Amino acid sequence: MAVTKEISYEDLKGLLGKSQNLLLVDVRTKEEVDKGRIPGSVHIPVDTVEAAFAMEPEEFKAKYGVTKPALDAPELVFQCQMGKRGGIATAKAHEIGYINARNYTGGYREWSEKEGK
Repeated sequence: MAVTKEISYEDLKGLLGKSQNLLLVDVRTKEEVDKGRIPGSVHIPVDTVEAAFAMEPEEFKAKYGVTKPALDAPELVFQCQMGKRGGIATAKAHEIGYINARNYTGGYREWSEKEGK
């Protein structure tokens, strides 16, 4: 059975509330992230995703401050502003072997609207 490659605002909100295993990767530019971000997200710009997830775990942790997820990590989510770059990053992650990687298609735009930011 194919795992859905997208995640909704409600599902992401639920994971952020309860999951210790969620890795939420913000693939936007630094300028965008500086204006606001989803709490708990890790900033890895879209053009560096492939290199980042190819790193050794120690290097990944040193650079991003979080543990590099296993290839079968159940809760790896990418997000950008509106969904397009998140989709690109998710596809790259799938190519590398992250079978459960998902894209939060609403992106930060939907998040900030729903959160009233």
